[in-house]
Amino acid sequence: MKNNVLVEYFKGSVSELRKVSWPTKNQAIKLTAIVLGFSLIFSFFLAGVDFGLSEAYKLALEKLK
Repeated sequence: MKNNVLVEYFKGSVSELRKVSWPTKNQAIKLTAIVLGFSLIFSFFLAGVDFGLSEAYKLALEKLK
């Protein structure tokens, strides 16, 4: 009985995957480039915030001495 449930699960999964509207190669490349671009921009933003807060923390510690 346990085998039957597992087989039915995989059959259902394959059936659903066949219904998916997959992107074309060009769409996938464009969307990947967009995601990488935003990730790069966001990582630079976070690095800037991290650097700024680090410098502010150092400055605050120096003022307390």
